[in-house]
Amino acid sequence: MLRSLYSGISGLRSHQTMLDVTGNNIANVNTAGFKGSSLLFQDSLSQLVGNPGIPDDQVGGRNPAQVGLGVQVAGIRTNFAQGSAQATGRGGDLMISGDGFFAVRSGGETLYTRAGGFSFDATGKMVTADGAVVQGWAAQNGVVATGQAPGDIVLPLDVVSPARATTSATVTGNVPSSAATGATIVRDVTVYDAQGTASTLSLTFTKTATGWDVTEPTSGATGSLSFTAGVQTAPGLTLTAGALSIDLSAVTGYADMTTVAVTEQDGAAAGTLKSYSITGDGSIVGTFSNGRTQTLAKIALATFANPEGLEKAGGTAFRVSVNSGPAQIGVPGDASFGKLVSGALEMSNVDLSQEFTNLIVAQRGFQANARIITTSDEVLQELTQLKR
Repeated sequence: MLRSLYSGISGLRSHQTMLDVTGNNIANVNTAGFKGSSLLFQDSLSQLVGNPGIPDDQVGGRNPAQVGLGVQVAGIRTNFAQGSAQATGRGGDLMISGDGFFAVRSGGETLYTRAGGFSFDATGKMVTADGAVVQGWAAQNGVVATGQAPGDIVLPLDVVSPARATTSATVTGNVPSSAATGATIVRDVTVYDAQGTASTLSLTFTKTATGWDVTEPTSGATGSLSFTAGVQTAPGLTLTAGALSIDLSAVTGYADMTTVAVTEQDGAAAGTLKSYSITGDGSIVGTFSNGRTQTLAKIALATFANPEGLEKAGGTAFRVSVNSGPAQIGVPGDASFGKLVSGALEMSNVDLSQEFTNLIVAQRGFQANARIITTSDEVLQELTQLKR
C-alpha cells in the first residue's frame, strides 16, 4: 500500500487531537483558575531509500534520501501564565498574584489548584466548591507555627476572645486655662477586670490657680497638671490608680476649649467570633464582639520545580507527577510564593482569539490530510484498473 495513506491517517489523528485540545480550552474559557493547553507536532520515523555517500577525489558525496512516514503528537503543554483578576467582593474568594498553588485534600490525596473560590462548611472547614479541604496551619493564641506540615484549615466557630484586665489608659485633649478657679470637669471610662467584669473609672479635673488637679476617687490617686504656653510641663503627668496607669502627658491647657477625654484603654470583656478576613500573607484574621482581632489560621501555598510536569486531576486541580518534582510548601508573600488577593478570582488564561485561530488551523490541517487519503485512493484505483 502507498505510504501516503498512512501519513494521511497519522495527520488525521494528530489534527483530531489538536481539535480536542482546542475545544477543551474554549469550553473552559470562563472556568476560574483554568490553565489552557497547547499541542506540539513532530514528524514520525523516516524510511531510508538512498544511503549517503562518502566524498572522495573522484566523486562527490551523496546526501541520504528519506521518505517521511507521517506526523505524531510530541506533547501537550499546559500554559501556567497568570490569568486576569475578576473582582467578586466575596471574602472567601482568593486569587494568587504570582507563583504557587493552593493545596487541598480530597479524600486521601493532596491536590493543587489555582481556583480560590472557598467557603466554610457546617463544621468550620475551609473547602472548595466540590468539598476538598484547604490546607494550612491553625493558630494557637494568635501565633501560627508554619514550620510544621500543613493540615486542614478549620475556623473555630465557638472560639472566645478571652477577657483582658485594663492596665493602662490614655487621656488626650485640652482643659481650658481660662476656666475659673474651682471649676470641675468629670470624665468617665469603662474598664475591665481579669474576668471581663466592667466598671466605671471617673477622673475629676479641678481648676487651680496654677493649673489643674486630677483625682481618681476610687483609689484616691491625685496629680497636678501644669502648663507653659498651653503645653504641659515636662515630663507630663502619669497617674497611678491601683494597678491602672493613666497617661495624661498629651493633655494641653489652651484657653476656651474643653476636649479632654479618655481615648484609649487596653482592657476588654470576653468576645465571640463575629467575622473574618484574609490578608495578603494568607492569615485568616477573626474579628470578635469585644473589638479585638486575632489570627486564627494561615493558608499554605505550594510551588514546583516544573509546574508543567503536573498531571491534571479534573476540577481545575493538579496532582504531583514524577516530572513535576515534589511540592515545596510555604507562606504567601515569601520568596518564590505569590501573594493572596481577597475578594477576587483568577480567570481562565484562555485567549479566545488564539483558540479560534487554532481551530481554523486544525480544521484545515484535517481537511488537507483527508485529501491525501482520497488522492492516494484514486492512485490505487488507477493501479487496479491496469488489468482489465
